[in-house]
Amino acid sequence: MMLDKIIKSTFLLLFVGILSFKASAQSGTKISERVHFGGSLGLSIGSGFTNIVVAPSMIYDVNQYFSAGAGLQGSYVKWQNNFESFIYGASIIGLVNPIEQLQLSAELEQLRVNTTYPDNFWNTALFLGVGYRTDNVTVGVRYNVLFKARNNVYNEAFMPFVRVYF
Repeated sequence: MMLDKIIKSTFLLLFVGILSFKASAQSGTKISERVHFGGSLGLSIGSGFTNIVVAPSMIYDVNQYFSAGAGLQGSYVKWQNNFESFIYGASIIGLVNPIEQLQLSAELEQLRVNTTYPDNFWNTALFLGVGYRTDNVTVGVRYNVLFKARNNVYNEAFMPFVRVYF
């Protein structure tokens, strides 16, 4: 199952992070300088439509060019009397900064969609993205290479994003 692969990959990233932490501790770099927390909160309400999203995430700076991390996501969507869904899952992300202002990203996301219309399903997305980075904020666009119009959480393969890590 894809969720098992994500969990195993997350543990692998954490293991690599711990090894990198050990190496950086020997060089005098503090872990708090390498770990960043972020994510998103969303609320959309109007005309019989409600969408609530909570998606925390964490990344670890392996070096000045590469960061890796993991995230969780949970959301609730209701549209009048048409349907209601609960969506939850996890993701792993890799960020590459070849130059300070440019950020390339790859994110594997696995979501469980429990809905009243038409049925429950798993949704896997692999986003490849590019963004403009300034300090701890990145604005860009990402593309879901696994996008399918049927049984998909997202309406389009292309999605804009704003990524903030503290």
